[in-house]
Amino acid sequence: MNWDDTGFLLSKNKYNENSLVSEIFTKDHGKVAGIIFGGTSRKIKNYLQIGNRVYLNFNSKSENRIGYFKIEIQQAFTPYYFDNKKKLSCISSAIHLVKVLTAESQKNTEVFDLIKKFYFILEKDNWIKEYVYWELELLKVLGYHLQFENLIEKKIVGRQVKYFSKSLTNKKIIPNFLIDQNNKLEDLPTLLNGLKLVGDYLDKTIFKPNNILHPISREHFISTLK
Repeated sequence: MNWDDTGFLLSKNKYNENSLVSEIFTKDHGKVAGIIFGGTSRKIKNYLQIGNRVYLNFNSKSENRIGYFKIEIQQAFTPYYFDNKKKLSCISSAIHLVKVLTAESQKNTEVFDLIKKFYFILEKDNWIKEYVYWELELLKVLGYHLQFENLIEKKIVGRQVKYFSKSLTNKKIIPNFLIDQNNKLEDLPTLLNGLKLVGDYLDKTIFKPNNILHPISREHFISTLK
């Protein structure tokens, strides 16, 4: 089996003194694992940063054996954010969600396009809010559509529209931007509330039923915002 593709580096772990076992989300082959020989060498290790886009050649003797990558850098995104702790942490969170939520060797161009879209989001003034929308879109593409409109009740409080969850035991305030999908700049507590609600949904629907811990990278990203 031999093919060429383009993709985003999802993970890397040391395999031996000179090599890495990595996962790459590719355009035409989905999430694929393989060995990068010489991945720890000075020549290429600097651009093998999580989230960078690479061109790859994949070679494997059979579908049941791990293959090998030959890698060339296409676009290095992470160096632009080495001095921005919040955005660098956001990259780690987003890429790890793709890694955890996607299946092996299943092509999904919508997910691939969402990763490309993610880097445009980081350039916006309201990037945190757009990132919340990005997480919701990723869930929708993967079959976990969080339909807030079916879970909330609307009330007028002091001439303002407020949304609350319908739960009788744990009534929560739902940030308006999750329902109205507006372009208004939100304050940080509202954005953190939105991230928490999406996180609660991830835990309840995906992580806990599959005995998966909530990603540390996502928790760390949220902590950098506080």
